Amino acid sequence: MPQDFEASLCRSETLVPDPTPAPSNSSCSSYTETQHLAVVGIMFTAQTLLGVGGVPIQPFGISYIDDFAHNSNSPLYLGILFAVTMMGPGMAYGLGGLMLRLYVDIDRMPEGGISLTSKDPRWVGAWWLGFLISAGAVALAAVPYFFFPREMPKEKHEIRFWRKVLTVSDSPVSKGEDSPSEQSLREPLEKQDGLVQIAPDLTVIQFIKVFPRVLLRTLRHPIFLLVVLSQVCMSSMVAGMATFLPKFLERQFSVTASYANLLIGGLTIPSAIIGIVVGGMLVKRLHLGPMRCGALCLLGALFCLLLSLPLFFMGCPTHRIAGITHEPGNLPGLEQFPACRGNCSCPLDDFNPICDPSTHVEYLTPCQAGCTSRVVQEALDKSQVFYANCSCVVGGGPVPAGSCDSACSHLVLPFMFLVSLGAALASLTHTPSFMLILRGVKKEDKTLAVGIQFMLLRVLAWMPSPVIHGSAIDTTCVYWAQSCGRRAVCRYYDHDLLRNRFVGLQFFFKTGSLACFALILAILRQQDKEERTQVTVSIPGLQQQQPLVSGPEKKPEEFRA
Repeated sequence: MPQDFEASLCRSETLVPDPTPAPSNSSCSSYTETQHLAVVGIMFTAQTLLGVGGVPIQPFGISYIDDFAHNSNSPLYLGILFAVTMMGPGMAYGLGGLMLRLYVDIDRMPEGGISLTSKDPRWVGAWWLGFLISAGAVALAAVPYFFFPREMPKEKHEIRFWRKVLTVSDSPVSKGEDSPSEQSLREPLEKQDGLVQIAPDLTVIQFIKVFPRVLLRTLRHPIFLLVVLSQVCMSSMVAGMATFLPKFLERQFSVTASYANLLIGGLTIPSAIIGIVVGGMLVKRLHLGPMRCGALCLLGALFCLLLSLPLFFMGCPTHRIAGITHEPGNLPGLEQFPACRGNCSCPLDDFNPICDPSTHVEYLTPCQAGCTSRVVQEALDKSQVFYANCSCVVGGGPVPAGSCDSACSHLVLPFMFLVSLGAALASLTHTPSFMLILRGVKKEDKTLAVGIQFMLLRVLAWMPSPVIHGSAIDTTCVYWAQSCGRRAVCRYYDHDLLRNRFVGLQFFFKTGSLACFALILAILRQQDKEERTQVTVSIPGLQQQQPLVSGPEKKPEEFRA
């Protein structure tokens, strides 16, 4: 509002009362804080409901697809499921970018609009509008689930059919070595028959009794444990990037929030989708065995790690802010209280940045620059605010409102290209690593193993990773705003420190994932060597690695260390 801009101008200390807010300010009352906590509680409840609602698709849907699909098609189907799941965040980033171009209070806008642009640090977009659109879409997408039958008649018929085939193939007439066609017929029966045997109707008490034993047996499986740890590292990287990459791009390259979200939704997410689909197709087309799947995961993690090295050197220097950044021997306007502003009384908690284009020095408020007047230039679609008669600016101005533009904003596209390429390579490991789990554990433990995996990913990656990234980012702050006498939002960051710590955390998690895949490959090689030795002793000449996607299903014991 106009009075907000007027309050930021330079006024004589004798004419302006004490700017310190009173303790009884309505924005600092206990009632207001209680309201804020209630809103946060509503958000937590909504996230909990989203987590519960997603369980039938992942993780249960993963085990369901692998149970009912042919072995050769299961990797491709899972890759499609993961890719379609990634399309949601991609569309959401694009939708969020559009929503953030609208001001948050779109229902309470004054006539003629407000004198703020999306580049202004005080701009808050309509973040809540995307939730309404997404919630409506989720509700519509959930309706078809009501019309699925209690049982799948087709699968029930197929189980009976394959039982008859097995009876015929096990008859005395057909004794001997199975032909390839008989092997391909036998495999779906073993798969479906196993499903019938492992899916008894357990009561809750029976499940609670058997759960600890199955959990311990699953966690003692070396391949399962290492794959889960590698995915924990990958998920920690993804969680930190999904949460803070838009903020990082805004601060590091001085781009708007909407543009940062559009870059992520238009480049990074599609690259991850392509990587997931390609990983599933490689497993299917090349009939990759467990050891080759481990090698594929290792190569994807290695190249993803290498691509993150240039990111340490791609960024912009920290803005020069009067009173915050101190550069000895440089411009005189960078000291804490420049003498050029005279006897101006400037509120300490005010924030209305302006930029001196001649020196690229930024001031927290027009008062800090000694500006005494405000000029508004009207345009066709928006208005631009300028401040004049500024004693700290050469020539007195006018100077534009808002932060200074970055001189290296063009680096945001190469930066995002490397991030997107790394995301594609990291996603390449997604389907092969899942196949290692689905083919490594016992059939009766498969559904529970995938559930345990998702639980560990939530607890060890998606919950702590944003906290770790947020804490690391907070340590790079050079100026904190104060609200009600307490530290509130960070206004300015040390860009070099921000880049090194954010990219460094990503590098750390990628290194952990690479180490886990290296151990997986070493264990698989050792198991393959022992297996070949046993086969050579028992049946000389029969040495062949079992593929993950074709032929008779591999017994779980072959994956044990």
